[in-house]
Amino acid sequence: MSDLAIDVTVTPEYRAEESNEADSRYVFSYTINVRNDSPHSVQLMDRYWKITQGSGDYQEVRGKGVVGQQPLIGPGQQFRYTSRAMLQTPVGVMEGVYTLLDTSTQRVFEVAIPAFRLAVPYQLH
Repeated sequence: MSDLAIDVTVTPEYRAEESNEADSRYVFSYTINVRNDSPHSVQLMDRYWKITQGSGDYQEVRGKGVVGQQPLIGPGQQFRYTSRAMLQTPVGVMEGVYTLLDTSTQRVFEVAIPAFRLAVPYQLH
């Protein structure tokens, strides 16, 4: 199975009502869609995120599954979820990796999550 048969798309959104500029608290949600275009079922086992602030500081997050689940995604199916990130700057970047299991071969493989920008609307950077 080609690892390219797993397509990950991300849609970030600034959450103004949860943010507080005076406290350097900028909250973003991001909706991720994982589409399995392979002929085999896959299970999303682990996640890794690198969250970089506009200042250049970053944090790394690792964990089992996503949003408390290790979803099984059948051939031609997709799994969508929404999560949140909080920054101390109005602009940042997230990127990461999912570790998946091909349930037919028990082969573990990784799929990169392309870098995406988190930005308060109308910020000049």
